[in-house]
Amino acid sequence: MDGGWELRADCARCAGVCCVAPAFAASADFAIDKPAGRPCPNLRADARCGIHSELRQRGFPGCTVFDCFGAGQHLTQGTFAGRDWRADPDTARRMFDTFAVLRPLHELLWYLTEAARITPPGALRDDLTAILDETGRLTDGTPEDVLAVDVDAHRGRVNRLLSRAGERARAGRAGPDRRGATLIGVDLRRATLTGANLRGAILIGADLRGVRLGAADLTGADLRGADLRGADLGECLFLHQSQLDAARGDHRTVLPPTRHRPTHWSPSLPLTPIPRPTRTRRSR
Repeated sequence: MDGGWELRADCARCAGVCCVAPAFAASADFAIDKPAGRPCPNLRADARCGIHSELRQRGFPGCTVFDCFGAGQHLTQGTFAGRDWRADPDTARRMFDTFAVLRPLHELLWYLTEAARITPPGALRDDLTAILDETGRLTDGTPEDVLAVDVDAHRGRVNRLLSRAGERARAGRAGPDRRGATLIGVDLRRATLTGANLRGAILIGADLRGVRLGAADLTGADLRGADLRGADLGECLFLHQSQLDAARGDHRTVLPPTRHRPTHWSPSLPLTPIPRPTRTRRSR
C-alpha cells in the first residue's frame, strides 16, 4: 500500500539537515561531540558529507545507520520549499524544529505502510489505513501545523494498532514475549525466537548467530553490533534496513526480499576443510 509518501532518504534532494539539526555525543557511534543546530565539520558547502565513503573508518558508524525516512527531502522540497537553513538563524531554527516532528511522523508512516501490507482486508486493516492517511495529512501542513502535532500522543495511538497488526501476523506461530527486554551482549544462540515479540528489545551486541527468528516482531529493536551471521530473518516483521546496517552479518544471513545486505558485512566464506592425512600401513 502506497499513499505517495517518500519514505526513503534522498540526500541529493535535501540540504544536509541531518548533519546539522541533531546533537550527538562522542561515543562508539560518533567520533566527536556536536551540539544541536551546529553543522558537522564534515559537511561540505554543497550540503554533502565530505567523508561519506569513509564514515565507519573515521569513527562515524552512527551516521551510516541514520535514516530520516524521507523527512529530509519533505522538509526542504515541501514544507520549506525555496528556503535554506543557511540563510539566517531564524529560518534554521524553524526548519530544525519542524524536522524534529516530521522525522518521527515519517517513521510512523513507514511502519503503518508495512502493517497495512501484511494485514488482510478487514476491520484492522481499515483502522490502519485510516490512521495512515491521518499521519500523512499531519506531515503535509504548514510549519506551524506540523509543530502543533502532539507526536507522543499520536505515536501511542499508532503503536496500539501496530502491536495488533504484529499479533495478527504472528497468529499461530507466536513465540516468547520479550518486549523491551534488555539483552545487551547476551548469547541467544540456543534461544527459541521464532515468532518472538521483540518490540523495543535492546539487543546491542547480542549473539544471534544461526538463530531462526521466523515471524519475530522487531519493531524498534536495537540491533547495534548484534551478530546475525547465519541467522534467518527472512520472515521477520517490521525489520528496517537501518537495523541491519547497525548489525553484523554475513553471506549466510537470510534477509527479507525487500532488504539488502549491508556492504560492511563480512563475507565469512566457509573455510575449505583440511583433509585428514591418510594412514598407511608400515611394511613389515
